[in-house]
Amino acid sequence: MSETTDMTTGRTRCFGTGDALYERYHDEEWGLPVHGDGPLFERLVLEGFQAGLSWITVLRKRESFRTAFAGFDARAMAAFDDDDVARLMADAGIVRNRAKIVAAIGNARALLAMQAAGESLDQLVWSHVPPDHQRPRSWADLPTTVPQSHALSRALKTRGFRFVGPTTTYASMQACGLVDDHLVGCWRATAPVEVDLPGG
Repeated sequence: MSETTDMTTGRTRCFGTGDALYERYHDEEWGLPVHGDGPLFERLVLEGFQAGLSWITVLRKRESFRTAFAGFDARAMAAFDDDDVARLMADAGIVRNRAKIVAAIGNARALLAMQAAGESLDQLVWSHVPPDHQRPRSWADLPTTVPQSHALSRALKTRGFRFVGPTTTYASMQACGLVDDHLVGCWRATAPVEVDLPGG
């Protein structure tokens, strides 16, 4: 991903310019706060499928994922059986990775177990907000993990979630607004950088 300027609107984006779907995702979703067990569960599942792939690959398949996974309704997903796994493995509209598919179903069951125990995914995720950090000037300035993403990863794994490593949880934090990692100069950046980055 690289910072580019949209010649139509004059907006400079961290990423996405030139692809209408990616532009909308950057402008209207990435970095904005996401709350609620359902929306956060969907993001975590999709980030898990993204592991090892580019996000745009998953983004282009998101509607197919929603159809295939019953709108990411955890109760419906938790009831999926071997026939559903076979159905999903045959669905060219999604990422056909058996381990990730089985993990997504298991994660739905883990979410239901959390809720049955009186826990909220929303509360768990948002209890791991990283401290504010200096706005990055380039993608090279961004970490791939932070202590809070490691802690969230551990907390989720303790509750039975899979494909939620610290890199995946940090990507989820960025996408769901726990951190604001829009680059300096991006029109979505909400605050100016006050001092230079180390070495800058």
